[in-house]
Amino acid sequence: MVSSEPPQAPGGARWTQEAVLADLEDTSAFAHRLAERLEPGDLIVLSGGLGAGKTTFTQALAAALGVEGPVTSPTFVLSRVHRNEGEGPDLVHVDAYRTDADGVESLDLGATLPHSVTVVEWGRGRIEEPLLGPAGSWLDIELRPTDVEGASPRMPGPEGAAESAAAPGLRTDFTETSDDLMGTPRAATVRAYGARWGDLPGF
Repeated sequence: MVSSEPPQAPGGARWTQEAVLADLEDTSAFAHRLAERLEPGDLIVLSGGLGAGKTTFTQALAAALGVEGPVTSPTFVLSRVHRNEGEGPDLVHVDAYRTDADGVESLDLGATLPHSVTVVEWGRGRIEEPLLGPAGSWLDIELRPTDVEGASPRMPGPEGAAESAAAPGLRTDFTETSDDLMGTPRAATVRAYGARWGDLPGF
């Protein structure tokens, strides 16, 4: 069975930053600020429980990067490449929920990484070192629903300790809910790892 919550964030982050995304407008603005900082070769490990808004966020990031094609959850195909016909990088969108380390390796992300921004959902602790090596740089973005619009959510303990996990289970329906489409308030925690993200970028 696969847990419906992500594992604890790794230690050693260069910096951590929080944002509250009250609605789709906030999510879009956050994605545009992030897109301005991204370059080919950047990896984003996107975490959050089921329904946390990972695909909604990736859609906003895709729009900010200017890539082609509708962005939907790649749960059953594992990976999709969205081409950029402009000067920006392609977007590679991966969902590692249903696969293991061997399955992720079979996607050959190393071939697309140098000229793409790669977003991996459910990849925390499984993708970073195999893809980048022990000295790699990446962003870990964790999304969580927050009950009070505009209010700072309760944060985990030191080094982003995981909140209590929901009962494990395997989800088969990944259809976006009406809350996803309307932009339920969410909290985003950005953790930066490696030399690439040594300076606080001010998202």
